[in-house]
Amino acid sequence: MRTTLDIDDDILQTVKELAAVRQSTAGRVISELARTALSSDRPIRTRNGVPVLPRRARGDRRTTMRLVNDLRDGDGATAR
Repeated sequence: MRTTLDIDDDILQTVKELAAVRQSTAGRVISELARTALSSDRPIRTRNGVPVLPRRARGDRRTTMRLVNDLRDGDGATAR
């Protein structure tokens, strides 16, 4: 089915890159992503109206402001 959608440029670029990696089309990638997002059986937990992230697995690194800043600034994420 053909339709016209208004998609942000960065999203479209990411979808095109994902389609190239998967050797698929942008339309198929968008359909697959939408189907996955819309068919989730897990209820979304919220606190004060904000979705709550799932708990970290044991041994996973804790996300700190230092890690976020390093990633944002391109300094690389170091194990600290």
